[in-house]
Amino acid sequence: MSTTVDALHSGQNGPDSVDLLILGCGYLGERVARLAMKANFRVAAVTRSSAKADVWDSQGIIPCVGDVTIPESLAKLPTAKACLYAVGYDRKAAPSQREVYCQGLHNTWAAIGRTCERFVYVSSTSVYGQSAGEWVDEASQTAPTTEGGQICLEAEQILRELSKTNGVTGISLRMAGLYGPNRVIAKAEALKTHSPISGRPDSWLNLIHIDDAARVCTTALFTENPDPTYLVSDDQPVLRSEYYNLFARLVSAPEPVFDTSVPAKRGSGGINKRCQNALAKALLGGDWLYPTIETGLPAAIGPLPSP
Repeated sequence: MSTTVDALHSGQNGPDSVDLLILGCGYLGERVARLAMKANFRVAAVTRSSAKADVWDSQGIIPCVGDVTIPESLAKLPTAKACLYAVGYDRKAAPSQREVYCQGLHNTWAAIGRTCERFVYVSSTSVYGQSAGEWVDEASQTAPTTEGGQICLEAEQILRELSKTNGVTGISLRMAGLYGPNRVIAKAEALKTHSPISGRPDSWLNLIHIDDAARVCTTALFTENPDPTYLVSDDQPVLRSEYYNLFARLVSAPEPVFDTSVPAKRGSGGINKRCQNALAKALLGGDWLYPTIETGLPAAIGPLPSP
């Protein structure tokens, strides 16, 4: 059975102190948990689902059942040396995006922030408002044009103020678009049926393979003397047309067609910005596993089933 927050606090079924506490142990966070455990760190994670808690328990992740938007559910979390806030927004759930990203961060900080040494928040490149193909880095102006970008920037500012006030190292990781295994199946089916791709073919995509994103998160959590902000993207922004043409070839689909009358789900409708990653690569101390989509996309798609 899963270890509850109360049991953790009392020490009945687990420690009341861990090396890493993860809020948002999903597509990205779960990979960070595995990397940390491989390095012999003790990891706990918060979930709203008792069923998911049981799965984590069987995998060696100490589960805590709670909800970042409900402060009382976080009252007895274990103390942690480091905390990763990688909570995704569930559009099917009742809380708003601001409640999840901003108030949830506040609630988490109130529960454990003052007792940890390192607090890492997974932000987004949507905090940049540039949309004419400009290159951006950590020093570039942040003037987001979308509500999601504005909320991510607000959460970054909340973390910055809380960290400064309490003497905790706070880090924001501005993630480009995550891709990897199990994230491209729907796109493959759309290409095979020759469904139009929304958005401009000449707009830029900034991407990072999920395995590289997890490596950056893990390094940011435990490295010495980090910077407060990192822009996390692979080595080469690609045009939407280049991305989908390669995708189509890899899955033996027809050449993609684009519907420019329908804006892409993300972005302002312009041609987007281009992200520079020098600081994030310096943090990692090495190259990406998948520096471009030329290697990353085949790995994400994986072996195709026999016809």
